[in-house]
Amino acid sequence: MSQPIDAMEFRKALGAFVTGVTVVSTLQPDGAPRGFTANSFTSVSLDPALVLICVGKSAASYGVFAETRHFSISILAEDQKNVSSIFASKAADKFEQVSWHRGVTGSPIIDGSAAWFDCETHQVVDAGDHIILIGKVVDFANTTASPLGYGRGAYLTFSLSQDALAAAGQRAKVGAILEYDGGVVLLETDKGYELPTGTRLEPASDAKSLRGVLGQHGIDAQLDFLFAVFEESAAEGGAVNIYYRGRVQGELPAGGKLRAVALDDIQWDKLADEAVRSMLERFVRERTEDAFGIYIGDSHTGSVQSLAKA
Repeated sequence: MSQPIDAMEFRKALGAFVTGVTVVSTLQPDGAPRGFTANSFTSVSLDPALVLICVGKSAASYGVFAETRHFSISILAEDQKNVSSIFASKAADKFEQVSWHRGVTGSPIIDGSAAWFDCETHQVVDAGDHIILIGKVVDFANTTASPLGYGRGAYLTFSLSQDALAAAGQRAKVGAILEYDGGVVLLETDKGYELPTGTRLEPASDAKSLRGVLGQHGIDAQLDFLFAVFEESAAEGGAVNIYYRGRVQGELPAGGKLRAVALDDIQWDKLADEAVRSMLERFVRERTEDAFGIYIGDSHTGSVQSLAKA
């Protein structure tokens, strides 16, 4: 006999599947544009060309999309996180904050998207607390822009990690926030606690690389996502700090200098580096909320800069 499903844990498990990010749009009966952010998009058929999107019955725009005769799906590019946020909000002026144009069906299409599909409604399928809106594609476009990704509660910008490493050159500190047994792994030193870092990401054969440092401590780590990029002041050396978040695979070796510390037990006063402490505090907060972002900025001012693109 099946057991009741924990809705929150089920949602977290679904978050392991990396998706794109889309804006689904249509016109209301009065002609006003309506849209929302969604990642429940997939292709259905090549002949005829069919795609689908799922719409929650609790969504404010459910009634509009359940009855619409046409809609569009704009696959957002990696520089359109702000567009995703706008259409995920309850703002009344979403379409006034972005650039868009009408497709052949009249549905709004977001400018600058990685790709888009203009659809006539082919079928609406009832599916639990959602409907499945299947569209017949009547027009579409594709670009060379890198798509925006989403997984584990975080946006994924696929080019950002390599751009950050390339921009850092020889002035890099590459570190990791590694999860283990519900906590994070910290390196115990004479000055307190630090996160494991190296001068570059790889190879493991280089003792000064992050992989090499972890290997010396007997750690096999899976690095999942880029978490933060920030630059030290000139007085501190001016290095670009690049931190990933990930997890320890297997067991944490006993007797070494690496310690697994529960999130509630982190002794913040023992983290000497103010920028690292602030970053780790953000990690704990976002881990608790299960919603991650990527911070790119200055370690002291907190101002956002395109360091990875410099």
